[in-house]
Amino acid sequence: MSAKGAGEGEWTGALDPYGDRALLTAAMAEGYDAVPYQERSRLRSYLEAVVAARPAPVHTTVAFNAVYFGYALGGDGYGGSPLCLDDFPVITFGECAPVLPVGAMVCVATGSDPLYAEIVYREGAHTEVGALGDVPAWVSGAPVGAEGPGRPGANAAPRRRELLVPDFHAFGPALSLSPAQLHRLRTRGRWINEDGHVVVDVCYPSLREAQRDDLTAYAEHLLTTAREQLLSPFIPVSLASLVGGKHDDDLRAGLLGLLDTVRGVLNSSTVLRTWGHYVMTRTSLADCWRDTGPLGGDDLRTLVAAVERAATPARRRHGLLAPVTVYTAVGPRLRGFPGTAERLRGVGYAAAVCRANVALADVVQGDSDQGLFGNGSRITLDDAVEGGGVWRSHHPGDAEAPGNPLVPAGRGWNSTLLALPEPETEAELEPVDAPLADDDALGAGELLRSDAQEIVWRAPLRLAHLIDGWFPLPPYVAEELRRSHGAHPTLRLELDHAGETLDQKETVQDIAAELGHDSLRLTGIVWPGDFFAGLMLELRRLRGDTIIRLATTRLKESVRAGDRETGHCYDPRVLTREDVPGSSRHGDSAAGLGPRQLVMRTVRRCGLLTLDGHALMDRSVLPRAVYGSRPARSQAAALDWAVAELLAGRLLEAALGSMDAWGQPHFPPRDGQRSIPLIGYRPARPRVIRPWGGGESDLEGLHGAQFVAGHLRRLRPGCLPSDVQRAAFREHCRRLGKADGWELPSGYTFVTEHTRGH
Repeated sequence: MSAKGAGEGEWTGALDPYGDRALLTAAMAEGYDAVPYQERSRLRSYLEAVVAARPAPVHTTVAFNAVYFGYALGGDGYGGSPLCLDDFPVITFGECAPVLPVGAMVCVATGSDPLYAEIVYREGAHTEVGALGDVPAWVSGAPVGAEGPGRPGANAAPRRRELLVPDFHAFGPALSLSPAQLHRLRTRGRWINEDGHVVVDVCYPSLREAQRDDLTAYAEHLLTTAREQLLSPFIPVSLASLVGGKHDDDLRAGLLGLLDTVRGVLNSSTVLRTWGHYVMTRTSLADCWRDTGPLGGDDLRTLVAAVERAATPARRRHGLLAPVTVYTAVGPRLRGFPGTAERLRGVGYAAAVCRANVALADVVQGDSDQGLFGNGSRITLDDAVEGGGVWRSHHPGDAEAPGNPLVPAGRGWNSTLLALPEPETEAELEPVDAPLADDDALGAGELLRSDAQEIVWRAPLRLAHLIDGWFPLPPYVAEELRRSHGAHPTLRLELDHAGETLDQKETVQDIAAELGHDSLRLTGIVWPGDFFAGLMLELRRLRGDTIIRLATTRLKESVRAGDRETGHCYDPRVLTREDVPGSSRHGDSAAGLGPRQLVMRTVRRCGLLTLDGHALMDRSVLPRAVYGSRPARSQAAALDWAVAELLAGRLLEAALGSMDAWGQPHFPPRDGQRSIPLIGYRPARPRVIRPWGGGESDLEGLHGAQFVAGHLRRLRPGCLPSDVQRAAFREHCRRLGKADGWELPSGYTFVTEHTRGH
């Protein structure tokens, strides 16, 4: 029979993303701190059940997948969710693969039926890591693409050999192979290795992408490679509905907010333990310590003792002992224990590695003084990615400055460099809520689409581009232009400044292209008068054409960032760094600036950036950073007065950080470190995300009406959605930008967006 409405005849599972109340809400798209307690509690209950149900530790991105794509707890996993399997990227064992972060849903190519899986764990698989976990010093902490000791490599598109652990049972029994079928595939070793893992050479488009943290990398994966999957109308609650729009910047901000919410909820659970972004139940860890079999408590104690004693030299009667350093990779080391082959197959490997790292971390935190043990050795985590985690054992440990032993320091790689760079005068800060930006990759372009017809990319306008009238070309665009039109072609540039009128000489321009090996750029560009450093530009070129179209994108509403008000999309990092006092299209100089302008320019130029454009700086280094040397007393007094005025006007904000033993500042302050004052530049206040066609959502939630985005809901067996809900779903699809003809998947109805009272 047909259900009469959205609320009749429906299954009301409390811990199901397709249940009677959507687990994801609009507030969650703004980050963990914005979510009301009751919504956090419901999401926490579901995620705790997911972690308990899955055999592998659950990464933050995998937990996001569960609630966003609809992971059922009854054993079907994603099998009951109407995901389009054809959208999954294909990977082939032993070959070069695109970037596949943990959480990616993939199709593993085989000689017969494809294997559908979710990547639940990933680590570096360097060929020089020994069978018992012995690691050459240069491998520990080496950048992606490094070629040897002290040789970081010069390839613009670096590669890294990685081991991916796929969960072949994540999509339920209907899409899972039988144990016998998996055994045959493992034995043949052509599509997966003997442990059921996939080893590939991952090709990173740039060093910047190789350095992204897990959550940012996964967000970019969903917004590009898995975009159709992300914006599918068949998911429980659409991201576009949660953030109130379909613009990339809104989707990216909302997606990072959801990931932050999931991470915060997992970290707040009292029944879960974390290792990095991986989460497991405390019960499973306790069971492991009680286990007397392979990789149980006895083997973990042996591993901890071996790492602790690895660098302890043998006793000698005469002479001084030379310092000893040993690097041990956890994953390969676990394989050295007898009887572990079966337990390290499939997702069991991920579970074993994470438990071993937790055991090592617990002993280091509980039995040492910041990693320094009673036997004189210092034990620290040196690399969190390679070989399941590389731990460094050094003797004598008291000869080294202490620090947080669980923050990967990469000392192995650094020890092979001929000369380490001097520390910069600016504050190297680590904000909790926003990852740090990489100045070397500031303003890097991003490929949006590449198909047989056209290629589309975007990048921010930089100050140097404005001053000298040029714009860089990505290598993949320049190479095709060089093949078809030579090294110095003449092109036509067509500009579209969204919502603004341009002069004819600005709208259509004849420009030149430099396509040599040392210079890939467009030259001779006349930039419109209101273009500014940081303005985001989208460029597209039809294959084989000599026309490049360049366009800006409107924001929903104008925003003020620093001294600039704009209604167009911009890169907040570039705007903070380059749209500073003394900088314009006519030049860049601090000459003639007053003390207030000098302070603002220095904080924005020298403070370390976050991805949303904030800059924080150690206040004590400000005078030296402004004047390049110790200033005169009158100059220092003028700067102090300027800082006080900027703080009073809320143009700068005061913060408290800490200084570690190496003289490196941190924010928020760390326990046991000396407190230091910081000054921070905040570019713009956070924008309140509004639902489509409505006013501001009520983030308090418990005291007023709450906005509920439109979402799918699972029906009881035998029930059907009403014609009204079918029509509402088709309208929902049109608002998502999908073509007409989308119908509700079998077994689901659609709940239209509405407000819920207290």
